Amino acid sequence: MPIRVELYGAAGVAIGIVARPRLRDALEGDREVLVESAAWHPLDGSAAQPRRELSVAGDDILVAISDDTEDGPVHAQWHDIALDVGPYRVSGQMPTMPGFDPGRALARPTGEFVLIRDVRIALLGDSDGPAIEQRSAFVNRYVVDRVAADLMLGFFFPGAEMVLTGGHQQSSAGASLTPAATLASGAPGSAPVADPSPAPALPAS
Repeated sequence: MPIRVELYGAAGVAIGIVARPRLRDALEGDREVLVESAAWHPLDGSAAQPRRELSVAGDDILVAISDDTEDGPVHAQWHDIALDVGPYRVSGQMPTMPGFDPGRALARPTGEFVLIRDVRIALLGDSDGPAIEQRSAFVNRYVVDRVAADLMLGFFFPGAEMVLTGGHQQSSAGASLTPAATLASGAPGSAPVADPSPAPALPAS
């Protein structure tokens, strides 16, 4: 069953349909993700560009969301986290298994993307401004520049700067959230994104 996706890149957001039942399968299984009935929303504020098809390289996807939400591990402990990834500030909660000790963990994380729930996506230059909120998202852990969390979760993000924050707080996981196109001043749709300077508007869903 096809799913609707929003793929955030360094220069914009691609919004459309992917012929896969699960977003994780599309991200981890293919070198490129084919988006059909697509619209590309540049971060420079220019008009959205409709496309019949849009092929996005997996390595160019910084953040991905879809209407196929994922709840995460059943017995997970959730940690408040904020990530700087490309032109975006992504905040939410990331799961670890009970008893996880970053100082003693031996097994390295597998896969390119990590799950974040109760997600808020904003532009780095305007992180308190317009934002996209979704129940869950996948973040490319290899392109994260900075991690702020209440546990040393830099373990999951090779090369990222790690900032340790205060106490852990739980948040509800089922909030009703708006689609991602809100980021770019009222332009419906989204696609991979580029370095904004000054901060552009995010595409609105």
